[in-house]
Amino acid sequence: MNRFSKGLKNKDIIIVDTTLRDGEQTAGVVFSNQEKIRIAKMLDEVGIHQIEVGVPVMGGAEKTVIKKIASMGLNCSIMAWNRAHIGDIKHSLDCGVDAVAISISTSDIHIKHKLNSTREQVLESMVKATKYAKQHGVYISVNAEDASRTETPFLIEFALAAKKAGADRLRYCDTVGVLEPFKTYDIVSELIKKTGMDIEMHTHDDFGMATANALAGVKAGARYIGVTVNGLGERAGNAALEEVIMALKYIYNKNYDIRIQMFRELSEYVARASDRALPPGKAIVGDNMFRHESGIHADGVIKFPGTYEVFSPEDVGLQRQIVIGKHSGSNALMLKFREYGINLTEEEASRLLPAIRRSTIEVKRPLFDKELVYIYEDFMHEQMGK
Repeated sequence: MNRFSKGLKNKDIIIVDTTLRDGEQTAGVVFSNQEKIRIAKMLDEVGIHQIEVGVPVMGGAEKTVIKKIASMGLNCSIMAWNRAHIGDIKHSLDCGVDAVAISISTSDIHIKHKLNSTREQVLESMVKATKYAKQHGVYISVNAEDASRTETPFLIEFALAAKKAGADRLRYCDTVGVLEPFKTYDIVSELIKKTGMDIEMHTHDDFGMATANALAGVKAGARYIGVTVNGLGERAGNAALEEVIMALKYIYNKNYDIRIQMFRELSEYVARASDRALPPGKAIVGDNMFRHESGIHADGVIKFPGTYEVFSPEDVGLQRQIVIGKHSGSNALMLKFREYGINLTEEEASRLLPAIRRSTIEVKRPLFDKELVYIYEDFMHEQMGK
C-alpha cells in the first residue's frame, strides 16, 4: 500500500487540489517554477491531502519543478497527470510522485470527434496504462473525461475495468460543466452502488454549479473532491477550494485539520501569481464578504455578528468593515466615528446622514475616512456659526 492510500484510507472526505495543473490550464495563466513551489508549500501548510502538480510528459521546466516538489518531503500526496499512455506514466514515475492520474475521454462525442477512436480502444488503452502504473506501486486515479456526457452503462463498464486493472479511484469529470446537483446525486449514487469504487468529483463551473455539484457528489457518497484555489481552471473554472471546504465545515458539519485561517493569504497569492484579480464579491475570501453598509445589516452585525455572518472574518484571514455609504444608518456612523476618537450623539449622527448620503450619490461610492471627517468638520463649523 503506497503512502497516500495508507495515510488517508480512513478519512471521510479527501481534498484533491489541482491548481497547479487544471488551474494553470486557465487561458493565459502561467506560473513560474518558484510560484508553483510556493503554492505547493502553501497548500501543504493549509492541510490539503493531495496536490496534482502538473504534466511531466511536457518535459523541460514542467518536469523539473514536478521533480522538485515531489522531493520536498511535503505531508500531502503528490500526483501527476497523464494521458492513458505508458510513456506518460514513465515520465511521472521518473519524477518520484506517489500518485498518478490516468485520463482518457469516455463520452461518445469525445471518442468520435477528439480521439477518432472506439469504446473498445478506450478501455484497452486505460487498462494497459493502469496495469503498468499498478506494477510500480503508485496510487492510481483513473479519470473519465467528459463523464457527465457519457452513457451510464459504458461509464459503469469503464469503472469496473479500471477497478479490475488496479485503479484506486475513479475521477468523475464534469468536463464541460453540464451537471446539476440532482442529476449529480443520482449518477454518483448509481456508480458507487454498481462498482463499489471510490469516486472523486471533478466539476467545472460553466453553469455556475461546480461547488454545488461537488457537494451533491459527496452527499451521494463520493469521498474525494477536486478543487482549485479561487476556482481557477479551464473556461469558467473548477469548484473553488475555499468554497468547498467552508461548505463542508459549516453546512455539512464536517471538520478537518485544514487551516482555514490561511485561505485569504492563499487566495491572494494565487490571484497575483495567475494575474487574475480576486473579485470583491468572491465567496468566502472576497473583500465584500465582511463589508457592511446597509443600515439594517450594519446595525445587526454591530449588535451581534451572527445576525449576518455565518462565520467570523478571522476564520478565513479577513477583517470586518463597516462601510459608510448611501444606505448607512446612525449606529454605523457612530461606530465609525469612534474609530477616529469622536463620540457622536444619536442626534448628531442623524443630522450628519443627509450630507453623507448626498456625497455618496455624487461620487457613486462609499466615503473614505478623510471625506467623512471633512463632512464632520463642515458640520461642526456650521454648528459653531449658529
